[in-house]
Amino acid sequence: MTDNALTLAQDRLLLPAGLDAGGLERTFGTLLGPGIDFGDLYFQHARRESWSVEDGIVKDGAHSIEQGVGVRAIAGEKTGFAYSDDIHGDALLGAARSARAISREGGAQPARSLVRGNARALYPALDPIDGMGNEAKVEVLKRLDRFLRAADPRVQQVMVSLSGGVDTILIARSDGVLAGDIRPLVRLNVQVIVEQHGRRESGYSGGGGRYSYEELFADGRPEAFAREALRQALVNLEAIPAPAGVMTVVLGPGWPGVLLHEAVGHGLEGDFNRKGKW
Repeated sequence: MTDNALTLAQDRLLLPAGLDAGGLERTFGTLLGPGIDFGDLYFQHARRESWSVEDGIVKDGAHSIEQGVGVRAIAGEKTGFAYSDDIHGDALLGAARSARAISREGGAQPARSLVRGNARALYPALDPIDGMGNEAKVEVLKRLDRFLRAADPRVQQVMVSLSGGVDTILIARSDGVLAGDIRPLVRLNVQVIVEQHGRRESGYSGGGGRYSYEELFADGRPEAFAREALRQALVNLEAIPAPAGVMTVVLGPGWPGVLLHEAVGHGLEGDFNRKGKW
């Protein structure tokens, strides 16, 4: 899995720019001049998308891509940084020269040959955006709208949104470490507004994780989010105002004073500040 992530990171970040491990080592040759103790290159490619459906109609759809490379040089207690939105050989060399401008007198540190790191993969190396077609994603949102309206006649408005993205990271260090990481992230949000006897209330639920849309939509998860949002909204319809005034407080053993301070004390401190009585 780790090797797969590194290969995908190289294909996404280096290959389009005509770069390879040899090109990175040439960058280190510029970065690690006299007085520079350590250097590294941090590449990142971020891809995002979002969809929102309100009352069964697609209200918004967005897609964005950002990428760049950061260069760091360390000389004793000083650190130099440089950044480029463009990822190609000339931009890397220019950023390396800028970062190493902090160099002090001293000997040059030779860069080691880059080898694959052995980091542990924490999630699958995949791109959720490409894993499912746009029509299928929107249909899931519209399905939840129909599901909620059929579940209770008091439902007046349904807002469902879906977001996904993937961060591709590649790190090369002057001590020879070359590592990559693929970080997928998806989330589904459901908000429902209900009305009864002229009173309107809302409920919200959602969830996600670092996996694919298919896993997010599996095992009835979207419907579970929708049911929870509806449950909250219906509970709110029956809610009554919280009582006010003087109340008896019973403190048990342990740390009850801390809990009381956090629950009440900060509000009282705010009152003192507002009244100018600190």
